[in-house]
Amino acid sequence: MSFINRELSWLEFNQRVLEQAKRHDLPILERLKFLAITASNMDEFFQVRVGGLQLISSSENSFARHSPDTSGLNPAQQLAAIRSRAQTMSDDQYQLYNDELLPALTKERLSITKLTKDLLSPAQSQQLLTKFQESIYPLLTPLAHCPENHSPELPAMQIILACELQNNQDDSQRVAFIPVPESIPRFTPITAPRAGIDNHLSQKNSSSQQQLMIPVEDIISTYGETLFPDEKLISSMPFRLTRNSDIALEEENTLDLAGEMKEVLAARKHGQTVRLEYNHQAPSALTQKLKAILNTGSEQVCEVYGPLALSDLMSLAFSSGYDHLRRQPWEPQPSPSLDPSTSIFDTLAAKDILLHHPYESFDPVIRLLEEAAEDPATVAIKQVLYRTAPSSRIINALIKAAQRGKQVTVIIELKARFDEARNLMRADELHRAGAQIVYGVKGLKTHAKICLVIRNEEGLLKRYVHLGTGNYNEATSRIYTDISYLTARPAYGADASLFFNALTGRSKLTRFQKLIAAPTQMKPRILELIAAEAQRATDGQKASITAKVNSLQDPEIITALQEAARCGVKIRLNIRGICCLQTGTSDGLENIRIISVIDRYLEHARAFSFHHGGRPLLYIASADWMTRNLDKRVELMIPIEDPASKKRLHHILEAAFIDNSNSYEITPDGTSRKTQPEKGSKRINMQESLQQLAENAARRHAHQSSTTFEPHTPID
Repeated sequence: MSFINRELSWLEFNQRVLEQAKRHDLPILERLKFLAITASNMDEFFQVRVGGLQLISSSENSFARHSPDTSGLNPAQQLAAIRSRAQTMSDDQYQLYNDELLPALTKERLSITKLTKDLLSPAQSQQLLTKFQESIYPLLTPLAHCPENHSPELPAMQIILACELQNNQDDSQRVAFIPVPESIPRFTPITAPRAGIDNHLSQKNSSSQQQLMIPVEDIISTYGETLFPDEKLISSMPFRLTRNSDIALEEENTLDLAGEMKEVLAARKHGQTVRLEYNHQAPSALTQKLKAILNTGSEQVCEVYGPLALSDLMSLAFSSGYDHLRRQPWEPQPSPSLDPSTSIFDTLAAKDILLHHPYESFDPVIRLLEEAAEDPATVAIKQVLYRTAPSSRIINALIKAAQRGKQVTVIIELKARFDEARNLMRADELHRAGAQIVYGVKGLKTHAKICLVIRNEEGLLKRYVHLGTGNYNEATSRIYTDISYLTARPAYGADASLFFNALTGRSKLTRFQKLIAAPTQMKPRILELIAAEAQRATDGQKASITAKVNSLQDPEIITALQEAARCGVKIRLNIRGICCLQTGTSDGLENIRIISVIDRYLEHARAFSFHHGGRPLLYIASADWMTRNLDKRVELMIPIEDPASKKRLHHILEAAFIDNSNSYEITPDGTSRKTQPEKGSKRINMQESLQQLAENAARRHAHQSSTTFEPHTPID
């Protein structure tokens, strides 16, 4: 079997995101946002994936160093291919930034400008100096480099100014560093008259004002000499370090997981350098000294053709006062299936609810917890938390429930990468409120999305369950597409209880009535479903598989899909990110179609449909089809059996395959080809269509409610 390399496939995904920044039909700040996302994505990719590969490549374990992945590349070969492709992408990013986005921003009177001596008037220079003295200087902490001692611990993922200094008394030279604290805004606004307009006239006409955004590193470079009395600043250059953050937690003999996690977070600050970024115009003598001080090889160096940390452009993309340079926001719609005046428990007792976020509001999920916290009949709440919002109503509801004496059990995953510190804090808050806290499961990440509410209804216990594809995070629920399923079906509630008992009581994830759990049952069940479709195709029956996941990497799943395609199964895959499955134009592999949709919302839902002889089986899941999800995490796959919910889920799955304006075909070599509408055909955008559908449904429901009269009747 042939496979696409995982890392190169991810880089192709990031290229698809970059293509959004190149779209001339988008407002300029939307394009800037997508450019910032590609840079942020690349930062995490280098910290985790490149960091991990570099660690293996430099290890003493010869077998690990030379072992190829499924695509046939060993770690060193992967690193070489990654760095070549990443450099091409970096060049592409900065060409777009310099040639298109900067001129377009300047045209809109929002200009990101390098600070030079002749840029500002004397009054503006004084304004900037005052800003430096009052808001920047007090926060700076210069770090000396002493050649006879170890280099100072320089922070990762922050802009640092390297300064070449000369002593005014003996002309001796040295190098010092000024890390730029993350608390200082990256850009400082200065108002300037537009070119060709008289300064006096411009003061009368605010529309002629040009907003200059000055990078903080330029300000520090210009006025930073004051940090070094009796020394002259000969030269300076901003740079940025990326360190390996793929640091494993040793759980086997751990007694204090929270304490161990704090040590891992501290260790990240001193990880191996995997990337050194600086501008290509940086002083050559100082760059040589810097590389020697940091002991950085040429393979780690990345010269860029503009400002460092393009991810910081996100702050400008959301600048106030520039709404006209963004797309009109879409508001999440209320679900027609829920009446805000009716208890959510009464609604779920009567019917199941399937929600499609963010087209439909995430509020019903929050309502479930907030009602449960206030509800006298609620006796227990059990929930898994992986990533939460900074100011979380969900956390507040759980705290309130615990304080009111309800039994609250929270499995909070401390190993959620880059959210470890926040989850430690959340766990402490919940524990102090009286909740029972479990820090995940030893050896596995707990990634399932499940919440169980147990109520005492007239002496009988009744369970209400939320199952989903996304995190319990109100912030990301507005920008990630996910699916929520709420039900009071007894079998789902019973399975939810068994699931939580297994996590907290160290019992086995036994076979449930409905839910399918990883790492014990999910992969075997998926392989079984694929094999069943292959057998039907072999028998001459209609057979098809439709799946939507973020990533497809697991070799067993890929092999099974390729074999099913060779048997004649029609396979359609909607994969946002990594796709290691290699398609083809013959040998049956032409039966596989892979598309990817990148748009204003991040596609995050996981959903699957198997034709099953004309009686389709539909599922949602918290897991992607990756080995890490299927074999190394606690995940859930949920069958959707309610007829109305199945119909909705089927429509959601189908929507991507009729998009002809903003989707991409994944080609046999792993690259992307934008789909084009056929001549004369109607333009269809998946996300626009789904938003319109939600708005129309909400509008119809509102109209129906306003024209339906419900009489008051006497109570017997």
